[in-house]
Amino acid sequence: MQQRLNRTSIALALASGISLLAGGIAPAHALTLLDLIRGGPAKRAPVAEEPAPAPNVAGRQPSSAVRDRDPEPLPKVSGPTYYTYKTDAVRAVKTDGFAAATATDESRFLTEAKVMAASDVAQALETYYGRSGAKTLWVADGDITEKARAVLATLEKAGDYGLDPADYVLPVPELVTASIEPVSATDEAVEASDVPAVSGIETHERQLMQFELALSAKVLTFAQDMIRGRIDPNRISGYHDLKRKDVNLSVVLPFVKNSTDAGAYLESLAPQSAHFNALKAELAKLKAEASKESAAVALPENLILKPGKSSPEMANVVAAIEHRGSDALKSKHSAIFAGYQQSTDYTPELVDLVKSFQEEAGLKADGVIGPATVRAMTGHTAEDKIRKLVVAMEEARWLPDNLGDRYVFINQPAYTVNYHEHGAEQFSMRVVIGSKANQTYFFQDEIQTVEFNPYWGVPQSIIVNEMLPRLRSDPSYLDRLGYEVAVNGRTVSSRNVNWYGSTRGISVRQPPSSDNALGDLKILFPNAHAIYMHDTPSKSYFQRDMRALSHGCVRLAEPRKMAAAVLGTTEADVSARIAAGKNVAAKVNAKIPVYVAYFTAWPNKDGVVEYFDDVYGRDAAVEKAFEATTKARTPQA
Repeated sequence: MQQRLNRTSIALALASGISLLAGGIAPAHALTLLDLIRGGPAKRAPVAEEPAPAPNVAGRQPSSAVRDRDPEPLPKVSGPTYYTYKTDAVRAVKTDGFAAATATDESRFLTEAKVMAASDVAQALETYYGRSGAKTLWVADGDITEKARAVLATLEKAGDYGLDPADYVLPVPELVTASIEPVSATDEAVEASDVPAVSGIETHERQLMQFELALSAKVLTFAQDMIRGRIDPNRISGYHDLKRKDVNLSVVLPFVKNSTDAGAYLESLAPQSAHFNALKAELAKLKAEASKESAAVALPENLILKPGKSSPEMANVVAAIEHRGSDALKSKHSAIFAGYQQSTDYTPELVDLVKSFQEEAGLKADGVIGPATVRAMTGHTAEDKIRKLVVAMEEARWLPDNLGDRYVFINQPAYTVNYHEHGAEQFSMRVVIGSKANQTYFFQDEIQTVEFNPYWGVPQSIIVNEMLPRLRSDPSYLDRLGYEVAVNGRTVSSRNVNWYGSTRGISVRQPPSSDNALGDLKILFPNAHAIYMHDTPSKSYFQRDMRALSHGCVRLAEPRKMAAAVLGTTEADVSARIAAGKNVAAKVNAKIPVYVAYFTAWPNKDGVVEYFDDVYGRDAAVEKAFEATTKARTPQA
């Protein structure tokens, strides 16, 4: 799939000595070269004989000597990068405007409180405490209130919601019990011993006001985090494209003030969706069971074992299946477990056992034990699962709490897409997503069109990164493959293009055919990343367990089924439109959101949370952002 062109990429192209042609970059609409799709990266064919000189619409053809020397490096279109996470900027809360609101002796020191907070939190504090007649929320009669204690208890439970309690911890001022007797009018002087007592009380009052403002800041931060998450996804990488939610903080403190149960109010701000609650319940269960977890059976990650062979790891394979398999699987194969004699031979009955386990784990049930099967056998530890759940709960906050009554949900680590209608999953199918070098983005959009018998417009990233090296040595390469080439809208032969010049203004597309890289159809939800769902002639890829193999678009195992669902028609109707052989687009009239998501922990249609490998390493990037956020929120000594 196309990787995003950016100014840096174009600057690199210019720096490599490529001249610019008139005209803009042709729209990029697709995925990958057919010869690259089949079996992965194609082997380069022998260099063809140098063609005879021909007129060149893009400029004079360089001489043979120039081509052979090729002193300038080939240009490169670079994809997005992962960033060093930058936390929200903080500033000091402006307390000078609190003077009019601090008429009581109890709060006269509120203007001296010093609290740092994110700008939107600071603004909400200034608005609330700057109101005429504003009263303290957490302090009364020289001590913190029961409401404050209840809220502190809620903040301590932040971990139940996938948040970090360390972000909201706050020391409580100790209660001062010493009192000062009033001085009578007949006393000639105040005892010197009374002075420290007065000073101590004033210090305590200052501490209470510092606590008052600081707890309000923690409450606002907690409320915001509960609704939209702790981090901004768009600061993680260029592959994240999600609008950060707006949170109306101005209503939080007034709600807390008037609430009879402020803790319950704050807990009610958590997402209420079924998927979030499933993740939350799973997190609570795993935390409770973490101390009881039995040790997993160890297996070499690089183990490869085929039926009929033997391995000293065979006993561990059987033990791992007995440890990880379901009760139903263990019941079905109880005779095998009971009769196994620690043999190293991979016998037919053990092959059947492995196949059952593979099928239960959602893997290809071929009996071949490889890395994917080993990972399923050894499983994720409770600690691993808890980390995945915390990340997933954060990411769930980036999406709408209500995904919709009818929607398409692509979960990249699961290599699946699910179609939902009437509030329930109707079907699921396997997908192929972008490789680690050509990652699929994390974003949401809305399906608009199904195109039958599509053209494949080759993205500039593929033209520059993958086609250009071949075209410089074999300019007629695209002609032989049947691709259409145009320069500034004028159709030309690929051999007549100066492939040593700029590729700007040059468009390449593959006409509809049985060999078209997009297969019979594509499903479009126009976005800045030129990502969509589509068919593919490379059906064998869907049989693989690891399916991060494309240039970024999402290939569907059953494209006609998905097209029929979004169009509200039948698969027979879709097949008839394809059979007509015409390149036509059908508008999707219904409002169908599509979530191109990334969750290594996610509940299935039955509400059972499943776990997946972090194919792009994005969980690790989120965890680094968590660490940076907590560090930024922790007061420095």
